[in-house]
Amino acid sequence: MAMKVLVYSDDRTVREGVLDALGSKLPGLDRPIEVGEVATAPALLHRLDQDDDVELVVLDGESTPAGGIGLAKQLKDEYDPCPAILLLVGRPHDAWLAAWSGADAIHPHPVDPIELAALAARLLGVGADL
Repeated sequence: MAMKVLVYSDDRTVREGVLDALGSKLPGLDRPIEVGEVATAPALLHRLDQDDDVELVVLDGESTPAGGIGLAKQLKDEYDPCPAILLLVGRPHDAWLAAWSGADAIHPHPVDPIELAALAARLLGVGADL
């Protein structure tokens, strides 16, 4: 059975970059991944309410009107269990906000495919040596 990942960004190019970086299989992962995407906060919450098998959520901190940082905090506060959260941030000084949000990991814009895939693999429980 595939591990489920959900990507949220209002920017189609950001979603495409994350989808391309993750592909259908991460390094060191025996199971394939199934990546879904949403462009709005209501769609994200609806998908999480409907599918409790999502294991990783990638949130774009630069999305509007609902940014990924606030959504990360909301998910950590409202979902138990909460999927792992990987937060994409546009500015290095947003790292403290990412920490406040409870995000499990942060990655800067623009997406580095190798680093993003390694972070996702770690969050999905694959060895920390990636």
